[in-house]
Amino acid sequence: MAARATTLVVVVLLALSLAASATSAAVNKSCVTGSAGAAVSIGYGGARASAGAGVSLGEDAYRAACPRAEEIVRAAVEKAVAADPRMAASLLRLHFHDCFVNGCDGSVLLDDKPFFIGEKTAVPNANSLRGFEVIDAIKAELERACPETVSCADVLAIAARDSVVASGGPSWQVEVGRKDSRTASLQGANTNLPAPTSGVATLVQKFRNVGLSAKDMVALSGAHTIGKARCTSFSARLAGVGVSAGASKDLPFLQSLQQLCAGSAGSALAHLDLSTPATFDNQYYINLLSGEGLLPSDQALASSGGAFVPGADDVTSLVATYAFDASVFFQDFVESMLRMGRLTPGGGGAGEVRRNCRLVN
Repeated sequence: MAARATTLVVVVLLALSLAASATSAAVNKSCVTGSAGAAVSIGYGGARASAGAGVSLGEDAYRAACPRAEEIVRAAVEKAVAADPRMAASLLRLHFHDCFVNGCDGSVLLDDKPFFIGEKTAVPNANSLRGFEVIDAIKAELERACPETVSCADVLAIAARDSVVASGGPSWQVEVGRKDSRTASLQGANTNLPAPTSGVATLVQKFRNVGLSAKDMVALSGAHTIGKARCTSFSARLAGVGVSAGASKDLPFLQSLQQLCAGSAGSALAHLDLSTPATFDNQYYINLLSGEGLLPSDQALASSGGAFVPGADDVTSLVATYAFDASVFFQDFVESMLRMGRLTPGGGGAGEVRRNCRLVN
């Protein structure tokens, strides 16, 4: 226990030192609240935001056409998370995996059909993505309330926000107005999404490929403060990949993971955040400074080798800043979620509002 206390003191001192030198985020005009306490000031980039490809997103697209839309989504998400706390992370992940492949267009929800292969069987998604039945239930109720009005892509964006809130995290106004794609990209899902073994340089490049920054990458990685991962996802971590500079401090954590995974054939599940597994907070970053990031791609953010990428933000300093101040993390996370939510297909296709999220109309 004494050794553990000493480690925590060192972590806090490191966070204080690095946070003092970090540049504070700009304050803008809207507010978001969360479990960190006082309201966090953020900006939304104006009343409406251009998402590219002729799509204009706003906060009131359904105010008249489907006034109960957000209420319907929120109630369903709260029910699902109450029954299975892990579902919050699963729904948040669905939105992420959707947006990183040809933009936020609901393509991740399409089922395979004869002569059509969707994204569900891609390596990062197969036997991994979950929560489709929750989206199905939400869409069915929305179709009863206001047929062919709320897109599946918007359902994913709203459900992601409500999953964060249901786990004690910040709230924000979701920009809506997306259309659903009639196509999907198996290749895009296989190549665009970061792998759990990715290093910092790869992570930064994956985010830059879709127009997001290194800072967005560090902030959105904080979503790993909730949810679970299979042993197969962090087996490289057990082999020493992503071990931090003070490697000895990682050993008790890694030994506990080895015990969990032994004899499970890789199917056992571990919490991404062992300390507060069902709470959306900044504990993820504290864990990284303690050498207790679960995935190699997580721990790499706090490791000395490769923490600096030419032209990128100081990744390690951001980790320390977020570990020290949950309100800064919440603010940056929300801003990055909004930026990610504005990613749209580059082809400029008109899209549609699907009646069934698994099928094109």
